[in-house]
Amino acid sequence: MEKREQMRLKLDRPIAFLDIEATGKNAVTERLIDLAVIKVHPDGKLEKHYWRVNPERPIPAEATAIHRIRDKDVAGKPIFKAVARQIAAVLEGCDLGGFGIIRFDVPMLAAEFKRAGMDFALKDARIVDALAIFHQRERRDLRAAVKFYLEQDFPGAHGAVEDAEAALRVLEAQLDRYPDLPAEVDGLDTLYNPRDPNAVDLEGRLVWVGDDVTIGFGKYKGKTLRELAKDDPHFLQWILKKEFSDEVKGIVQDALEGRFPSRSSGNGGEIPS
Repeated sequence: MEKREQMRLKLDRPIAFLDIEATGKNAVTERLIDLAVIKVHPDGKLEKHYWRVNPERPIPAEATAIHRIRDKDVAGKPIFKAVARQIAAVLEGCDLGGFGIIRFDVPMLAAEFKRAGMDFALKDARIVDALAIFHQRERRDLRAAVKFYLEQDFPGAHGAVEDAEAALRVLEAQLDRYPDLPAEVDGLDTLYNPRDPNAVDLEGRLVWVGDDVTIGFGKYKGKTLRELAKDDPHFLQWILKKEFSDEVKGIVQDALEGRFPSRSSGNGGEIPS
């Protein structure tokens, strides 16, 4: 067991720093592949733990492009349920630390424990998220961008005209500072505003699969509107009552009335009897 030099962070119990690699970005519906834990004890002792598990589903190419883990790399590895008690034993009585873990790692781990049939109380742990500190201390708003790129104060922040002009000047300064940035709108859009080519709406709540519109989120992810209109219309009615875009609600309302868009023709169709 290693021992760390005295930390400025004062500990009254162990803190476990987490990092997860997964099949995708949705912390609840995607599955864990890698979990690393560095556990720091109050006396400075370090424990390092690592698990690779089989996510029980194919790893999408876009996920592999990020973490380089392929299906063959998880073949023969245990599923999460098989190692869940080992992981829980390491985390028992710990606070949690990491970078961005509030939004991703902690909810994903909680979802995996739930699927494994374990009520492991991650919610009782205190959380130290370095990303939250970074965002609070090193602001990433327009005022901060003007200060950083233009070396000016920005007293006019949050006036519409002033903000629009400042955004233009910041972009010009970014293009000057980073010569590798594309100088064309198309290149910048592709690089910093990537879109799912199969997304039906701007947010990707609905997704084309072949010639059918499917749900792109939650428990019915991958289910077609045709299936849901027949088997669970209450879910589609729930969408109509929630804060989804008018575009999504219009398509869902049509589905409830038996009209479905066709990717190949753009025409609706009736549910076959």
